[in-house]
Amino acid sequence: MIEHGYTVSGMSCGHCAQSVTEEITALPGVAEVDVDVPAGRVVVRAAAALAEDDVRAAVEEAGFTYEGTAKLVS
Repeated sequence: MIEHGYTVSGMSCGHCAQSVTEEITALPGVAEVDVDVPAGRVVVRAAAALAEDDVRAAVEEAGFTYEGTAKLVS
């Protein structure tokens, strides 16, 4: 699995996290999505690299703003 980190703005609650999770989970190869609402961070575990445009489209479909990739902290 490959971990990808993204920054998303506009999320404020658990429903927001659920919406983003549903849209990103629909992308091919995605196994797990973890959303940290207060930090605006989304961590995605996928079988392969994800196209940034696909992630952006999924986040925007959920109604939020894709800000870019985020550095993963161990």
